[in-house]
Amino acid sequence: MEVPFLSDVVIILGLAVVVILLFQRFRLPTILGFLITGVIAGPYGLSLVKDVHDIEILAEIGVILLLFIIGIEFSLRNLALIKRTVLLGGATQVLVTILLVGLVLMMFNFSAAEGFFVGFLISLSSTAIVLKLLQDNGEISSPHGKIALGILIFQDIVVVPMMLVVPLMAGGSENIVVELLLMVLKGAFVIVFVLISARYLVPKLLFVVARTKSRELFILSIVVICFAVAWLTQSLGLSLALGAFLAGLIISESHYSYQATSNILPFREIFTSFFFVSVGMLLDFGFMLQHLPLILLLTVCTFILKGVIAAMAARILQYPLRTSILVGLSLFQVGEFAFILSKTGIKNGLLSLEVYQFFLSVSLLTIAITPFVIGSFHTIANKLSALWMTGKNHIPNAPVNFESIDDMHRLEDHIIIVGYGINGRNVAKAARHASIPYVIVELNAVTVREERARGENIIFGDAVHGVILAHVNVHKARVVVIAISDQEATNRIISSISEVSDKVHIIVRTRFVKEMEESYRLGADEVIPEEFETSIEIFTRVLSKYLMPRDEIDNFTFSIRADNYEMLRSMTGSKTKGGNISAELPDIEVASLRIFTKDDTLVGKSLIELDVRNRFGITVVAIKREGATLLEINAQTKLKRGDVVYVVGKPADVMRFNNLVRSD
Repeated sequence: MEVPFLSDVVIILGLAVVVILLFQRFRLPTILGFLITGVIAGPYGLSLVKDVHDIEILAEIGVILLLFIIGIEFSLRNLALIKRTVLLGGATQVLVTILLVGLVLMMFNFSAAEGFFVGFLISLSSTAIVLKLLQDNGEISSPHGKIALGILIFQDIVVVPMMLVVPLMAGGSENIVVELLLMVLKGAFVIVFVLISARYLVPKLLFVVARTKSRELFILSIVVICFAVAWLTQSLGLSLALGAFLAGLIISESHYSYQATSNILPFREIFTSFFFVSVGMLLDFGFMLQHLPLILLLTVCTFILKGVIAAMAARILQYPLRTSILVGLSLFQVGEFAFILSKTGIKNGLLSLEVYQFFLSVSLLTIAITPFVIGSFHTIANKLSALWMTGKNHIPNAPVNFESIDDMHRLEDHIIIVGYGINGRNVAKAARHASIPYVIVELNAVTVREERARGENIIFGDAVHGVILAHVNVHKARVVVIAISDQEATNRIISSISEVSDKVHIIVRTRFVKEMEESYRLGADEVIPEEFETSIEIFTRVLSKYLMPRDEIDNFTFSIRADNYEMLRSMTGSKTKGGNISAELPDIEVASLRIFTKDDTLVGKSLIELDVRNRFGITVVAIKREGATLLEINAQTKLKRGDVVYVVGKPADVMRFNNLVRSD
């Protein structure tokens, strides 16, 4: 039996493998590779695929699974942690973009509905590409990374109501008021259905399924839930994509969301690849070449417009100029959800085929240049921020400051803590406990306001700027602790401190060992990499369990740090200087055993009477009795019921003694 579109599937997947291999070699986004695959295989390319409609069906499944996973990963609890960034920053970026794009297009004879719909498309950035690039650079936890994440989350959420209002914008109903009322009623029904399902139905169903320990049944149940809810929303006149998102949301509230995600991810990757390929098939490369000057102009306009608006959103969140520019340079591209939304616009007549071709061309170009822009956005941000400050006749390093601390000029011999994350908080606690004066410099305005209200010695500002450092008396400080996730900013802070004073001891926390060398070169005195310090702490505890002498462990860890972690960086695991540590350990065990037995041949007897060393081959080194620890153990010491006895001996002997004291 011949499967009609099997040859098309083989051609697409085979071509995609070749294209993406080439793209990986040049570190280009995978999504762009799928789009180019579609361009090559589509009707405007080599026409390798005969039936585009069948591919679009697979693409629709990809959209369902993509939004299903987004729904599963969506968490109200996690959202609450960055709610201000998501709601204020995200809403500012999306709404201002829609408004400006719509107004500009209306000046070029677009209808209001068409203009604002194109605004919908342009407002969306690429979650997949931006987060991957930031994660690869280790900047997802940096201030600009967190702002970008919050805005992207808002975009992912707002795409759902965008899909709902598109039919209304297209004038699909003669009575918009009635249509809106019906939509509200349908929405209320769906919300109630989701709440009941998430709270009562799905958790119980998945518990019954999970109890069978059948992986096949679990996957089948997850897929059925996904497509059943999608089918329900479509039956109500809503979108399949909305149903898929809600299905994911239902499962996200259960204990089985992580397993569901891991099971569905492989299917999502395959089917979403068909979606991006299908989008690429619609790109007319000849059209792109024919209108290349205009397309390049539109690409530049999109870059500037989205970049400026995203930067403005970060400024509204009270972040410094440099951080805001980094956010703008991260979110200038048109993203994958815009492709999904564009299909809805075409169906409802809000997007002509000509405008769609312009949209596809601009989107592809913005995606293509994203890796290169993010790869050098620190350099661009530094130059732009310096140029802006100079142009405004400000001191180039002027701080963005509010609620400055009184008597700051009196600080001396103090600690300056840059960054108030987990590490910064712990340093501040230790300094406070030791009565050492300190001041914190933090970029998050909300954190500063909250901590200032609690009486914390903290100011708002970017320590990259020399004026901020001067404001906290860096020239009189004894130690500066830099505990931020932005390595570029860390290096600039080190340089700024080194220019002011060579007496300040600079301690830097970094995420990766590869960043150590540059920090030392710029003037850092100590650089502590998280990835290897965690390993050292773990192995220290392992050696302790093997009864390695404490001085040998200390010498070993000191030698690793003194050698800049060379042993841990080396693929061969060679010994460090002075690291003569041996794993040849005695076959002994230290154990704590509670005496449960009532046997009077053991309980109430002294150690000399019991002769435990000769009878059991163990030595009692301590006894814990009624909350007190007895360390002075001698031959006359007696054992009592309820004692916790600390013994040393061979594992087999310890086990034999344990069986005796536990028996009734």
